[in-house]
Amino acid sequence: MISADDLRFFLETARTGKLVAAARGLGVDHTTVGRRISHLERSAGSRLFVRSAGGWKLTDAGERLAVHAEAVESSLLAAAEELGSGPGRISGTVRIATPDGFGAFVLSPGLGALRNRHPDLAVEIVTATRLNLLATKEFDVGISLAKPTIRGVDATELAAYPLGFYAAPAYLEGNPVISSVDDLKEHAVIGYVDSLLDIPDLRFLDAALPGVRPVIQTNNLTGQWMSAVAGLGVAVLPMFVGEPDRRLVRILADTVSIRRKYWLAIPRELQRLARTRAVQDALVELASAHPYLEAAA
Repeated sequence: MISADDLRFFLETARTGKLVAAARGLGVDHTTVGRRISHLERSAGSRLFVRSAGGWKLTDAGERLAVHAEAVESSLLAAAEELGSGPGRISGTVRIATPDGFGAFVLSPGLGALRNRHPDLAVEIVTATRLNLLATKEFDVGISLAKPTIRGVDATELAAYPLGFYAAPAYLEGNPVISSVDDLKEHAVIGYVDSLLDIPDLRFLDAALPGVRPVIQTNNLTGQWMSAVAGLGVAVLPMFVGEPDRRLVRILADTVSIRRKYWLAIPRELQRLARTRAVQDALVELASAHPYLEAAA
């Protein structure tokens, strides 16, 4: 007989790929995790992991069991949530992992409707601009700049967003006129730190200005925005950042068109939770109403 408790150890190991990391997440020692997985394999009559120095990878049997294990986990979480909340009220905590630009300029100022609707719900916002932001699955709802391909996570398109070149008036007044993209080769350009940029869709400058190295590089959108506001150069910014800021001017608006997407990711085991659904609905509403986002159909 397969034990639901053993499945908890199994899922944590499947998600982390490491025995020690799974043990840390479960609050036990790694020998306990190994023993529980061995017990589960005997009960299932199949090898569930391929063990190697690089980590533990699910076998075909393990992949099949993971689907059912996540369904069991989802049911238990939903039951605990229903018993722990008052009738008609949504409480608890939802962690949202998001790129820094969306988190700072769209999500944080747009939480009013969700807070008014569910005042007992606490929201944690974790931001970063890295492809592996969602890799550990330490989130309830994720926003990603590229479609996630993580096992056990379902992703749908949330919204597209346009971008443009922006600079401060003082910078433009003190430097040569910019009438074409080629003119930017003679200007100070602001961008991401190339060695830390692992998201191909953010390599705007590689396509628009091949061979041009930004003179100011930061690992987040906020740093680029503030550098442009300070008159240090020209930056590619989402329109939801550049357009509302009267300290910036959009240049080459008629000749440059850049468009990227945000993806909404939810771990399968959390999709039945009322608090997760509430946040998901709020994000879709926010994207649909935002003047500088193009909501998915």
